[in-house]
Amino acid sequence: MTLRESTDQAAQTADWRTHHEQAILPALGRPQRLLVRGKGARVWDETGREYLDLLAGIAVNSLGHAHPALVGAVTAQLETLGQVSNFFASPPQIGLAEKLLSVAQAPAGSSVYFCNSGAEANEAALKMSRRVGEGRSKVVAVEGSFHGRTMGALALTSKEAYRAPFAPGVPDVVHVPFGDVAALRAAVDDSCAAVFVETIQGESGIRNHPAGYLGAAREATSAVGALLILDEIQTGIGRCGSWFAFQDPQLGEGIVPDIVTSAKGLGGGLPLAATIAFGAATTALLQPGQHGSTYSGNPVTTAGGLAVLDTIEADGLLAHVRELGGWFAERLRAIDGISDVSGAGLLLGVELAAGNAKRVADAALAAGFIVNPVTDTRLRFAPPLIITAEELTEFLDALPAILAAAQD
Repeated sequence: MTLRESTDQAAQTADWRTHHEQAILPALGRPQRLLVRGKGARVWDETGREYLDLLAGIAVNSLGHAHPALVGAVTAQLETLGQVSNFFASPPQIGLAEKLLSVAQAPAGSSVYFCNSGAEANEAALKMSRRVGEGRSKVVAVEGSFHGRTMGALALTSKEAYRAPFAPGVPDVVHVPFGDVAALRAAVDDSCAAVFVETIQGESGIRNHPAGYLGAAREATSAVGALLILDEIQTGIGRCGSWFAFQDPQLGEGIVPDIVTSAKGLGGGLPLAATIAFGAATTALLQPGQHGSTYSGNPVTTAGGLAVLDTIEADGLLAHVRELGGWFAERLRAIDGISDVSGAGLLLGVELAAGNAKRVADAALAAGFIVNPVTDTRLRFAPPLIITAEELTEFLDALPAILAAAQD
């Protein structure tokens, strides 16, 4: 039996959950549906049921599902050259690196390290922080943060339930209270190598930092020669209406970081991430042999990433995200049962007055909409950047009934 035949058989089996439980490591949890195809902002399960995807693989499918530009670029590259290792270069690797540096408005001497996931991008940035200076190993992160689950990234992630089973973990990481500028400044002393911060916190409910916070982080790190590392894994690649959220005048307050980590939307559905070093001094922190990955700069994934950036640019999706996201947020605020809307662009979090996020998400799924209960009381919306106002209106029109169903 071929792999395709085996996959098709599992998809057609009514008891697909048993197949999943017997074959997939339970660390991932158990899925709600078996999805078999997608197109644009919609997906279908094995029964033919259609869903409007308002999560996009957790902010990953920036161009939606099966976008012809992405499919075409990946297919053409795979037919040409699939993998070369980092002993060699390929045109897509170089092209995507140059494009990323351009859209990030990185200064001369900047550089890009490619890897497979956001956690890996943060691991590379963490290793760079260890090269800042002798005796400087303290890294400051923020309560409510999520930076990944590999050992280094896990140390930066604030949720104790995630870290406790793997103690003692990576040492010298300090978490400061969310939004507390005084605590941040106090923690960034001469022993500090870096501050890690999400431009908007994702997994804690799409939380915007208070005005002045990122500016204070930049001032504090610059004063002691520490790195300011922005985790833009969820907020970058047009998700918030700018190439990176820190470029938004309100969100980023005009700061220039030392390192930006990017993933999720960068690959448009492919495993692709990047650590972007701003300036020659940051680039020099890692020398040959000090870090690496077999798949760094893989031609297929970087060809896909280049197609994503080119399509966002050619189709004017940054302006589309800003305009549509602002409209969507206002419509959400007008719905009874929603007490707060946060975020930017097409990364939005809503606070539910009834505090029943899981039940609302279940009711939404039953009605044909994929949303995410990112906390007990908050829903996360991160639809494909190509979604339309008409498609969002479908959800908005259905939402009052969904909220009512979750109350029963």
